[in-house]
Amino acid sequence: MSNVQLTFPDGAVKEYPEGVTPAEVAKAIGPRLASEALVARIDGDLIDLSRPIKASGPIEFLTPASGPQALEVYRHSSAHLLAAAVLELFPDAHPGIGPPTDTGFYYDFYREKPFTEEDLAKLEAKMLELAKADLPYERVYFPKEEGKKLFDQMGEFLKCQLIEEKADPVFSAYRTGKFLDFCRGPHIPSTGRIKAFKLLSVAGAYWKGDEHSHPMQRIYGTAFFSQKDLDAYLTQIEEAKKRDHRRLGRELDLFSIEDDAGPGLIFWHPKGGIIRTEIENWLRGELVEQGYDLVFTPHVMRHHLWEISGHTGFYKNNMFGPMSVEDDEYQLKPMNCPGHVLIYKSRVRSYRELPLRFAELGTVYRYERSGVLHGLLRVRGFTQDDAHIFCMPDQLESEVQACVRFAFSVLKTFGFDEYQVELSARDPEHAEHYAGTVEEWEQAEGALMNTLRRMDIPFKYMPGEAVFYGPKIDVKMVDAIGRPWQLTTVQFDFNLPRRFGLEYTGADGAKHTPVMVHRALLGSVERFFGVLVEHYTGAFPVWLSPVQAVVLPISEKHQEYAREVVAELKASKLRAQLDDRNEKLNSRIRDAQLAKVPFMLVVGEREAASRSVAVRRRDAGDTGSVPLDDFIRQVRGLIDSRAAKW
Repeated sequence: MSNVQLTFPDGAVKEYPEGVTPAEVAKAIGPRLASEALVARIDGDLIDLSRPIKASGPIEFLTPASGPQALEVYRHSSAHLLAAAVLELFPDAHPGIGPPTDTGFYYDFYREKPFTEEDLAKLEAKMLELAKADLPYERVYFPKEEGKKLFDQMGEFLKCQLIEEKADPVFSAYRTGKFLDFCRGPHIPSTGRIKAFKLLSVAGAYWKGDEHSHPMQRIYGTAFFSQKDLDAYLTQIEEAKKRDHRRLGRELDLFSIEDDAGPGLIFWHPKGGIIRTEIENWLRGELVEQGYDLVFTPHVMRHHLWEISGHTGFYKNNMFGPMSVEDDEYQLKPMNCPGHVLIYKSRVRSYRELPLRFAELGTVYRYERSGVLHGLLRVRGFTQDDAHIFCMPDQLESEVQACVRFAFSVLKTFGFDEYQVELSARDPEHAEHYAGTVEEWEQAEGALMNTLRRMDIPFKYMPGEAVFYGPKIDVKMVDAIGRPWQLTTVQFDFNLPRRFGLEYTGADGAKHTPVMVHRALLGSVERFFGVLVEHYTGAFPVWLSPVQAVVLPISEKHQEYAREVVAELKASKLRAQLDDRNEKLNSRIRDAQLAKVPFMLVVGEREAASRSVAVRRRDAGDTGSVPLDDFIRQVRGLIDSRAAKW
């Protein structure tokens, strides 16, 4: 038997017999590594510790300290543990898919009887029992037809579909106790390695996301390497429930989704409308300052535009169907891009005009499946703060840099100071998913990467996450309880200018094709608003608060002065209201506090005599009396500076 040479992360090279397993290598290194290793990376590929090593190459062991990839494998194995528990307790359930997620895992099951909260408790207990049994995750192989026949005999018709569509001629499966799953792996060695997990909820789903297919029940869970990390996450979940924008939107009367109109369509109520208007008006002013031209494009355009752009080829499943008008087909726009392209193309352009920056708060419509709709965060109609920059190739990097700086400035204004940046690139193994040549993609990815490095911005490289027309930079802001949210995106596009035949006359008098940058800062107004509600728990900064001050007369005889105070506040462009209801003062204060009004101004005999107001802040309670003019000056300062904290 020949030997294999394995190269370790520290550069050391050791020889082992061919067929040695990573588990044996880890054991030879030491008992601590043998007990902590979860999977191995051999020549770049993650494999089970029990798989034989057949060729020389680099080796690395992933342990709980290795970060996200190790946690992803751990959670994938936790999903299999859940499925094993389900089949032990509910043999009438048919497993579908069970992937890891950024926050945990889920597994989909087809079952006529719905799972209940009581069932989740039983499943957790069974999972704990199976974990203590320390069952191995055993990798087995089947020829495709033989394996499909076996799963068919087991009655697992969903797995048979997956095998037919995705399996190699000889495919892998994993056995965990009585549960056998078609799966490529890898997995951790045994269930005993899973120390901290929690089942969270059950939700509806559809097989393969198709609402015309089998209705599924999706059990969500999470898993961490330690109980401490799990407890911290569960605390975050409880905090997130308090901040849920759907509940706060209803309690604060900001927006609604009306069944009569249809799911995923937002109705902005007056208070929500005030906040949205403040956001949009401020942003439009900033766009003009940054050299953008404001444009407006129709909500519906001829369908053939989306064929030219490539959206019908790459994005059709997320578009509403075309509509027939006067023997022609029209399309609700899922993107603003073709509209901006047509404005560019409306006349001859010169290099002297470039870069051209067109910005629009444009409403778009996308067919999101009902199972993924979620308040303001996932909707079917939303307004993008969209922009498209048409420039010469040598202007690209400076324009991208300006976009990223603009994004950081905008997010900071709304109180977000922490970010995570990702560079989404193509998957080189699936060129059919992308428009353009390999050379164009390498040039585009290089331009974005150079920009981030020049700006000294740390980023995570994300192969396979690019959109079909080009790579992109995504900025995820981190909210008050540590959750990342995808908002800002800066995308390079060499596809649309070519597809639409865009040109400019260069300094040499010849025709050239511009390059194009897609840019959204807030992402969508709806999603951004939902994130903003949760970040602030509905207690918005003063400049965004729909009611900035409520005036509370102590009794009827103080109402005249209270009305004077309201009039002066409004004259200074403060959003103020009078609450002179026949209710006790404490009750009115409590109502204003629940409405998250920043300032409650109590006025009585003393305040009327001194033209002052007794100020209560929603975050600090009674702060004493101040002259009315001083109060107005202080609050106007907060508003004019758009202070996020005060």
